[in-house]
Amino acid sequence: MLPVWIIEEMVLRALAEDVGSGDLTTEVLVDDGETVVGMIHSKDAGVLAGLPVAERVFQILDTGVVFEGLLPEGSELAPGSKIARVRGDGRALLSGERTALNFLQHLSGVATATRRLAGLIAGTGGRLVDTRKTTPGLRVLEKYAVRVGGGHNHRTGLFDGVLIKDNHIKLAGGITAAVRRARDAAPHTIRVEVEVENLAQLQEALQAGADLILLDNMTEDLLRQAVKLAGGRALLEASGKINAANIRAVAETGVDLISVGAITHSAPALDISMDLGEVK
Repeated sequence: MLPVWIIEEMVLRALAEDVGSGDLTTEVLVDDGETVVGMIHSKDAGVLAGLPVAERVFQILDTGVVFEGLLPEGSELAPGSKIARVRGDGRALLSGERTALNFLQHLSGVATATRRLAGLIAGTGGRLVDTRKTTPGLRVLEKYAVRVGGGHNHRTGLFDGVLIKDNHIKLAGGITAAVRRARDAAPHTIRVEVEVENLAQLQEALQAGADLILLDNMTEDLLRQAVKLAGGRALLEASGKINAANIRAVAETGVDLISVGAITHSAPALDISMDLGEVK
């Protein structure tokens, strides 16, 4: 579920960006107080995500709006699928249309991309996870869409997990020193992850006591060797240049997690529209 305050904050910011001081076109063409019905439908196949956000867009513009979701979140969409029926003030529906659809199209695109890759590794034991490569300001929504699509979330931000990367290692004086310093400073509830590029670094990270190890841009052969070397002493995450063509092979190496930034930063938006119908 999405916290109400997060939806509210993001919707208000999006409406301020689009509507601003008023919808000039709608205000001169549509009579005040005219009630209409709109139907939101998909023109693409994909996975539905973002209904609670779209609903809140219209509710902010018209407190009396009636938003009826016709499909649950996570539903498989086909071209022509009816997603929701909206009844309310015509000015509000027209002013909120683009913002509501932007959220629905983008979040459904993320859920669709996620489900596709998650389906490709089904049965392997590997988990598809997202990254911090998200649209600024939309991370919480995009990570929600990943969950709707059947993926899993990596850390939300820099504040809720320790991930020691190459530049951290350089500045800390090596992997062993970096892990030790993280252990000394981080709360006991936080796991420590280290990014490595080769088997020698992996061995050092294991000896240092890392909980998770990110295997960066390793070949499938190296990933298999890494799994054997780790022997279950730490969770292993494969990352880098992973896509639909190779994700199954990566999962079959035995890694625990597979992180793919493309499911958030490069997911194509679904084509979703709203048509206004009868006037009430």
